[in-house]
Amino acid sequence: MGRRALSRSAKELAPELLGKLLCRRREKGILKYRIMETECYCGEEDTACHASKGKTDRTSVLYEKGGTAYVYLCYGMHALFNVVSGKEGHPEAVLIRGVTGYNGPGKLTRVMEIDRTLNREDMVTSHLLWLEDDGYKPEYRADKRVGIDYATEEYRNIPWRFIVKDDTYKPAK
Repeated sequence: MGRRALSRSAKELAPELLGKLLCRRREKGILKYRIMETECYCGEEDTACHASKGKTDRTSVLYEKGGTAYVYLCYGMHALFNVVSGKEGHPEAVLIRGVTGYNGPGKLTRVMEIDRTLNREDMVTSHLLWLEDDGYKPEYRADKRVGIDYATEEYRNIPWRFIVKDDTYKPAK
């Protein structure tokens, strides 16, 4: 996927990434998994967004150009992977929550060997981590985001989680 597509707002990009192929080159070859679940995080005003407290060393990647990988450690053990989106200077990202066969952001990063060494990777030019569009456009449903109890009620309840309608995919709770 190109820079223009990945520079759209997180609210536009999150459902558009459903059905796309997340690709990861490793020593053993290339892995490709279809994205089945996403969540969007939209700016400093979004109290669930890591940038809600402003720009820090950790969150500065969210202010970069669309298509930049944001990989961070959650609970000191799970690498979680996001695609930075929107215009450079405005912090937005789409968390990839699930792919075919792996329902959970920590599970998908483990199987695809996505770790913090890929933080700030430019997914438009990278040969290690990128997205492909083979034209598949699944039906999906929206729901509220999960695991953000720290956010204000308004932002906890916005339906910014997008899940492919597929009987074989069961989102993590």
